[in-house]
Amino acid sequence: MTYVYAFDHKHPKPPMSYKDLLGGKGANLAEMTTVLKLPVPPGFTVSTDACRDYMHGGWPEGLDAEVTRHVAKLEKTMGRKLGDAKDPLLVSVRSGAKFSMPGMMDTVLNLGLNDKSVVGLAAVTGDERFAYDSYRRFIAMYGRIVMGVDGHLFEHPLESAKLKAGTTNDADLDASALRGLVKTYLAAVRRATGTPFPQDPRDQLNGAIEAVFKSWNGARAIAYRVREKISHELGTAVNVQTMVFGNRDDQSGTGVGFTRNAATGENRPYGDFLVNAQGEDVVAGIRNTLDLDDMREIFPKIHTELLAIFVRLEEHYTDMCDTEFTIEQGRLWMLQTRVGKRTGAAALKMAVDMTKGTKGTRGRTWRISRDEAVMRVTAEHLDSVLHPQFKKKGTPIAKGLGASPGAAVGRAYFTADEAEQAAHKGEKVVLVRSETSPEDVHGMMVAQGILTARGGLVSHAAVVARGWGTPAVVGADAIRIDGKSFTVGSTTVRQGDVISLDGTTGDIVVGALELTAAKPPAEYEVVLKWADAIRKGRMKVRANADTGADATVARANGAEGIGLCRTEHMFLAPDRLPIVRAMILADTPKKEAAALEQLRVAQQADFEDILKAMDGLPVTVRLLDPPLHEFLPSVEELRVKSATKGLTRRESELLRAAESWAEHNPMIGTRGVRLGVIKPGLYAMQVRALLDAALKLRAAGGNPIVEVMIPLTVTREELALARSWVQAEIDAALKGMRRKPNITIGTMIETPRAAVRADEIAEEADFFSFGTNDLTQLTFGFSRDDVESRMMPAYLEQGLLKRNPFDTIDQSGVGDLVRLGAERGRATKPGLKLGVCGEHGGDPESIELFSKIGLDYVSCSPFRIPIARLAAAQAIVGSSDSLK
Repeated sequence: MTYVYAFDHKHPKPPMSYKDLLGGKGANLAEMTTVLKLPVPPGFTVSTDACRDYMHGGWPEGLDAEVTRHVAKLEKTMGRKLGDAKDPLLVSVRSGAKFSMPGMMDTVLNLGLNDKSVVGLAAVTGDERFAYDSYRRFIAMYGRIVMGVDGHLFEHPLESAKLKAGTTNDADLDASALRGLVKTYLAAVRRATGTPFPQDPRDQLNGAIEAVFKSWNGARAIAYRVREKISHELGTAVNVQTMVFGNRDDQSGTGVGFTRNAATGENRPYGDFLVNAQGEDVVAGIRNTLDLDDMREIFPKIHTELLAIFVRLEEHYTDMCDTEFTIEQGRLWMLQTRVGKRTGAAALKMAVDMTKGTKGTRGRTWRISRDEAVMRVTAEHLDSVLHPQFKKKGTPIAKGLGASPGAAVGRAYFTADEAEQAAHKGEKVVLVRSETSPEDVHGMMVAQGILTARGGLVSHAAVVARGWGTPAVVGADAIRIDGKSFTVGSTTVRQGDVISLDGTTGDIVVGALELTAAKPPAEYEVVLKWADAIRKGRMKVRANADTGADATVARANGAEGIGLCRTEHMFLAPDRLPIVRAMILADTPKKEAAALEQLRVAQQADFEDILKAMDGLPVTVRLLDPPLHEFLPSVEELRVKSATKGLTRRESELLRAAESWAEHNPMIGTRGVRLGVIKPGLYAMQVRALLDAALKLRAAGGNPIVEVMIPLTVTREELALARSWVQAEIDAALKGMRRKPNITIGTMIETPRAAVRADEIAEEADFFSFGTNDLTQLTFGFSRDDVESRMMPAYLEQGLLKRNPFDTIDQSGVGDLVRLGAERGRATKPGLKLGVCGEHGGDPESIELFSKIGLDYVSCSPFRIPIARLAAAQAIVGSSDSLK
């Protein structure tokens, strides 16, 4: 196996297509060298194959010999030898994974310097200051990255040297001061490690390559990959490149440039630049940078050359590019390029602008297609323009799971009642709870953000927050809640203190961070319109909506119906909960019937609002799903109150009911259709309320389209029985009607058995909706409310799971069950309508799988509708040949 490839290696295909092998940086360096013929310092790439073999079995056999051959070739090209005492060749060693991971892995510059070669470098350049500046930088970087020396051991002496010289600028230190720093650094390395700083250039090179390999599994790199859903198995390439020096003199410099503005999308290059500096000086922020306009004044010819290269890069990659460059004594060198990261607003503007045409070289104009423009925008880009964000990031005191995107600032309140009271006084509040329950809904409704110490991404707090578009951080297990305060380490946040939450990253910050309002640019609607055109006749996008207000928001966001209306959420409103409890506590059929009639009237009003908002579009109403104990107070809390303060008569009744309905494992207990079997009057009431609402709207000239969904069926016989209840109510309601509406009856496939026996269940169903939240729990045997904050991070970091299955459904496991259920259902009933209504209905990667399976629609939170519209279009484009 070949492990090492020179930048000028002749690949069978364009090098940019070899990112799996060469990494993104290596592939682009080869592309710039061999295809674009740009001024790139020569070098070679140690492939990702070598990194993967290193991770699994240590230093690969044969790698030393290949590196030696390529070093010799580089020495011949440059006419210098690595670390030579008279005229040394120096190299940089940089990471370069397939997917850009900025700042997550390690880089070493000026490799090849030692106590002898620094003297040779000073002699050959005639610049002792430059030579010792390069050496002290190398010792510090190599010592910290490769040898594990604490960076403070280098930073403190440097600050002392600058203080002594009366300057704040590294460039003002003279050769004598830099020689002193070199001696101090070398002594610090020996003290910290017990060994001298390595003097053999090949030992230095092997150490740096190995350090880059190791950095692939560093904590920050793992955390970044988990967040960005990048596989831990990819590994990184290592790029060894001839050093060019921006710190030679005042005719030298270094910078980072973008071919367009990555913040706004404006078609105008921008970047940061420093004279007489190396690359880390620009990104580290230790000196105030200049911009490209300043560069035009200092280096006019090089500025013109750089902008011409920007034009060539954009034309070649047909995208905005991010570059690093160095000027060495008046000569421009391109150190790397990649497709640049950008803000959401910039991504939308660039995508639309690039379809209109951009002037390239030789008078040519290039443009991208609308399909390609749609592919350029990500879910994160849309999130950033749909939700408030922080202008600047603060220092988090703790981190949880980012459960609902957006930023929130408010005063911390620890009970729903107090949060509601404060909000009514005009305060902005953040509700802080160990975990939320239905009894917290009134506090959640008024909160700017929600923070819980426990729970996962499909916990009560997470699901409700996403449905309302409220920023939320859940599972922040580092916080310790005690009454009306919480503590993280030595920091205590008391009730009324202001905190800031980032529902995207999961960060929790003390104090008020400045917010930027959500304001989608004009290009937002343009891109979504193009996405809808791609989806037309293929995959539809519906909403999970439980109220008329939710349905109105969903339709405004482009929903094409409701895929899941959870009727239990209607029961949780403060004016409904007492009626539900009265029904549960009823000790005679008459009392139960009276309570059910009250609920019917209330539910009919709710259904009227929803059907009116979705007039002419399908609305799938799921009959009651959760176990009844969820509508009752906590048994534990009532028992504590009984032992300490005593209970009222009503509370005693509720405690007995809660104990009666309590189950060891309610997730697989008396819920869904099983509840209907025990209390058939409950489902009959709901269907009557739904039909009465539909008929009332129809009489007023509306066009309600009703679909009734029965939850948690696992057998054909179960669905047949439940269908008979629903059909009886439909027949009674439509009796005597001439033009009867077509009301369909289906079920939720949310257990592995239901998916496996979907062919039988389809005999009694008009549609299937895959409930992937429960299907994931039951397939993996994970409790979704517990596993994410405790076990899941360890499983992801150690690579035991490639994805959090509650975030993304992959090709195996749950995805297999959805595919199997769809295939078997349609084998029995070819016209069976298929959809998905779990949280995965708003996840782009899951939507890609659902599109391949051939589902008719996905359903998600009203606030995820734009993202689902985009993702469904991208799945269709990605499966076609239009971009290949």
